[in-house]
Amino acid sequence: MRVLGLDLGTKTLGLALSDRTNTIASPFKTIHYTAYPELIKELETIVTEKEISLFVLGYPKNMNNSLGFATERTDQFKNILESHFTIPIVLIDERLSTVEAENVLIEIDTKRKKRKKVIDSYAAAIILDTYLKKESREKSGYEK
Repeated sequence: MRVLGLDLGTKTLGLALSDRTNTIASPFKTIHYTAYPELIKELETIVTEKEISLFVLGYPKNMNNSLGFATERTDQFKNILESHFTIPIVLIDERLSTVEAENVLIEIDTKRKKRKKVIDSYAAAIILDTYLKKESREKSGYEK
């Protein structure tokens, strides 16, 4: 079973997949949407095809750790996911994940036009990688 990382934006949902050992996070795709029902329909297909056992959803706290509109939108989306799937959902602090994704893409010399198309899936991969590393540390006893 695999883990699906989610980076929710106002118009896009970035997706990342773990490998089957839940060790490596890779950008998967970006879904452009206008309403949540279309997202759910596409996610249903992905969950089945990729054998997803867990959602890791980026939680967009403000830099001062407060919660804002983006967090409310994410909470609403989480509730929608919970009403359509029996898959557990883990929230992961996503502060600066898009900045980090942008830096990675610049470092590998990705053109600006291409970066705009893939940045959300790279941000989702960073969110998912954060979760996978945290789980690995906890299993190994390095962090509680």
